[in-house]
Formats: sequence, C-alpha cells, structure tokens
Amino acid sequence: MSETRARRAGPRPTDAAIVGMGALFPGAEDLAAYWRNLVAGTDCITDVPPGRWDPEIYYDPQGAQGPARSDRFYCRRGGFLDDPAAFDPTRFGIMPAAVRGAEPDQLLALRTIADAIADAGGEERLPADRSRIGVILGRGGFMGVATARLDQRVRTAHQLAATLRELAPELGESRITAVREAFQAGLGPEQPEASIGLVPSFTAARTANRLDFRGPAYTLDAACASSLLAVAQAVDLLAAGRCDLMVAGAVHHCHIATLWSVFTQLRALSPTQHIRPFDRRADGTLLSEGTGVVLLKRLADAERDGDRVYAVVRGTGVAGDGRAAGLMSPRAEGQTDALEQAWAAAGLDPADPTALGLLEAHGTGTPVGDGVELDTLARVFGPPGAGVPPVGLGSVKSMLGHTMQAAGIAGLIKAALAVHHRTLPPTLHLDEPHEGLARTRMRPVTEAEPWDAGRAPLRAGVNAFGFGGINAHTVLEEAPGRRSPAAPPPQRAPSHRTAPLRTAEPERTVLLAADTPAQLADQLREMEDPGAATDTGAPVPAPAAAPDGPC
Repeated sequence: MSETRARRAGPRPTDAAIVGMGALFPGAEDLAAYWRNLVAGTDCITDVPPGRWDPEIYYDPQGAQGPARSDRFYCRRGGFLDDPAAFDPTRFGIMPAAVRGAEPDQLLALRTIADAIADAGGEERLPADRSRIGVILGRGGFMGVATARLDQRVRTAHQLAATLRELAPELGESRITAVREAFQAGLGPEQPEASIGLVPSFTAARTANRLDFRGPAYTLDAACASSLLAVAQAVDLLAAGRCDLMVAGAVHHCHIATLWSVFTQLRALSPTQHIRPFDRRADGTLLSEGTGVVLLKRLADAERDGDRVYAVVRGTGVAGDGRAAGLMSPRAEGQTDALEQAWAAAGLDPADPTALGLLEAHGTGTPVGDGVELDTLARVFGPPGAGVPPVGLGSVKSMLGHTMQAAGIAGLIKAALAVHHRTLPPTLHLDEPHEGLARTRMRPVTEAEPWDAGRAPLRAGVNAFGFGGINAHTVLEEAPGRRSPAAPPPQRAPSHRTAPLRTAEPERTVLLAADTPAQLADQLREMEDPGAATDTGAPVPAPAAAPDGPC
C-alpha cells in the first residue's frame, strides 16, 4: 500500500470508538493514577504480601536450581492490588454479607465498569434502550481464593480427618471430628447465600444484573489473549448493529498459592525476580493482577452524541498457532496471521512508513516468547532501512508484571491513553536490548516523550498472545479531527521509582516563566483547567475518573 493511501485512509462510521475506560492495576486504583504511573515509569512490582501466600511456608530461593516442587516457589515478587481493593457493595445493591464469600473478580469488575461509565460522562450518557448494551469479559478458569476456601471446607477437611484415622487412630473418632471441625471453623462461617459469587460466568452476569444491561453478557477464556478477544467480539457486535454500546475487557485477581505452583512448575517465572521484556537478560515473567475495561460505541454515534473519544479501533485480528512443538511453544506464523488480519481489517499496510507509531507488545520477558514476538514484528512491519522511521516499542508488563487474562486490556488502555495524550510512555528494565530488535523497525521507548506523527494520524498496535496458541492484535488510531501538535515533553520523574499501592496526587511547586503578562496569564489558566490542553469539545467526565489531570 502506498504512503498516500495510508494517509488518506480514515476510520469508518461503524468502527468502534473508545469513549470510556476503567483501570484497576497494581499501584493504580483508577485510570488517572494508571496514566500517572505509565508516564512516570513507576515500577509497581513488590514482594508478595503474606495474605496472598506466606513466603515463610512456600518461598525457596534455591528452588530454581533443582527439580520443581509443587509446594515450593523460587519467585516471590509480582504485581499486587492493595488488599482489599476498595469495594462498596451497597453502591450496587449487594448485601455486605455476600462479599466475603464471593470471588473478588466479580466485585472488582463491577466497580471498574462503573468507573468507566463515570469516565464516559455517567449513566445519563448510556443508551436508553438497555437491551442494546452488552458486556464481554475475559476471565480465567483458575481456582480463586473463595473457591479454594470452599474446596478446603468440602474436601480438604475430610481428607485431613481420613489421614488422621490412618496415621493416628489412637486419637479416637471424637478427637478427629474435633480437629476437622476446628479446621472448618478457621475458614470462617458457612455462607450459602454467597455461592453465586463462585460461578465464573457470573463475572459478566453480575455486572449485567446490577447495571441493567440486557444485551449479550458473557465471559470468555483465551488465556493471555482474552481481553483483546473480548474487544474483537464487541467490535463485531457494534459493526453488525446488534448493540449500541459494549463493555469489553478482562479481570484477573488470583494470587493464591495454587496458581503460583502451576507457573513455578512450568518454570515460567523469573528466577532473578525481575521482568525485563526484550532485554538480553530476560529470564522469565512475573505474575500480576488487575482489571481493565473499555466502553465502545460506533464512531458515528460517538460523534453524534459529542462523546470524548480516546481512540478508534481501526481493526482487530485473532488467529491460532495450530500444531506446534508444544502447548507452551509460540509460533510466529500464528502471531503474524493475527496481526495481518487486524491491519487488513483496518485497510492499512503495516509496512508503510507512516502506518504505526507505537507497538504495545505482549512482551512477557521470557526469552523464547520475546524472540518469537520480535520475529513476528520483523515479518509484519518490515526490517529497518534508511529513511524508514522507527516504531516506538513498549510493554506495560515491565511495570506491572503479567496480568494474565487482563494483559491485553492493560496494554490497550495504555496505548489508547498514549494516543489521547500524544505521549509515548516508557518501558522499564530494557538496558541491554535483545539481539532480535536489530531485525525490526522497533525502537524501545525508555523515557516518556512527546509523540508527533507529523501529517499522519497517530496509530498504535497492541499484541496479546495467549499460551496454548491463541493470538490477538488490535489497531488503534486517534479520533478524526484530533490531529494537533504533540504534547509538551512530560515532566521527567526519577527512573524506575516504586510507588505505594495507593497513589495520590502530590503537592507541587511549579516555576512559571513568560515573555509577557498575557503569556503568563495563559499559563495560569491552563493550570487551573489542565484538561484544556487536550479538550476535544466533548462533555467533561466526572473529575474523579477523568485521566486528563496533571501527570
């Protein structure tokens, strides 16, 4: 495709516009905090809190040297939410007694979707016909904390009693029964009224029930590609005219010892306890948790309604690897198919010099995964060359760890905010670039910088590749009419600083300088209304959820 065609091609009226977003990730309880962390390069990886699993019991720093054991973990670092993340059940008409017995993903997904609605301008901006609103959420089939507690009550307690009868029969049946009952009592009271909080499909169903969404509402599991698969299906429903607004994203809140055991035995975790996407020293990933969602409308409807549009979904692609060396062995062929589908759907040539400015990679920090992904990027976007501009490369996992089913949406929200704010956020710990980068047009972004594509629209691509061989890619473009000079360079923060799990806007001293009193007055007005610099003429969302504040 020629450069001229790439510049002329624009979004279609039926393309999906991102009109609202909600984010709950390590170090960020809302969308504004997430963006602040992204721009500042905040490292949100920490040691595991004892409430998730006890390092005194499970952690073995020498465990990576010998045979894998299911009950010993050689890695103790990852991305964790504040415990517990704030959730007000009465806000949604949920009885407080039902909260403890439910999986947290159901409740935090509901909260994050409500945040996204507020970000889009509030309930009054939703379609009046609730049958035209749907929700698709990625959610893994892992055993969660509440389900594990029930399993202990139902099975483990009786297994304990059976073992005591076999090994210590002298205790007698009454003592063995007392041990079993004490074990069950330690798990807390029985809560049959909360059992619906254990059904995986209710992650989407509870949202539809509480918010009165009467369109399609379901969960899906495509491993690490889940959230981009949810976005792809939501985009299709909008384009087909079956819905007028879709919520799409994913949730992952599972840090129980069982899940860590699985990834320890797979040897997928970093033995040095650092996640370094696309770095020569990369030796594994780190587990994380989080929830992210986007609100999608057809672009024509968003423009008609005067919505603020973060970015437009130009194309999506989904493809499988087929037969590979193993279920854990990624193939560049499957990844390439997904990317080429998305760019074909967008009507764009990915190898065109003006086609892409940011590639938010899957970037897990595993040597094999990073190497295959770089091969894919070289195939799809072409090799470096004289006069061919490089593409900014990033991976949010360097800050958060791997959020599993929510990995794609963490990257998609990052990319949409980057387009909206015309800023390329940094990727951390990429000090010794992977040798495969030399075969690509990719340029790692290690410090936040303004993003200016000249006359071409800003575009970002987002990868999410699920183990087992499912691959997804999404192409984002800035909203029509939003093209303007790049944002000023963001204030540089100390590199790789670690934030507390709860973030707050700090007090600041600001030095202003101007040549005339009028220029100084303009600067003061911009400080009083920080959203004015990126105002699109759309309704201003609720202040608590708006990401346009000072970063």
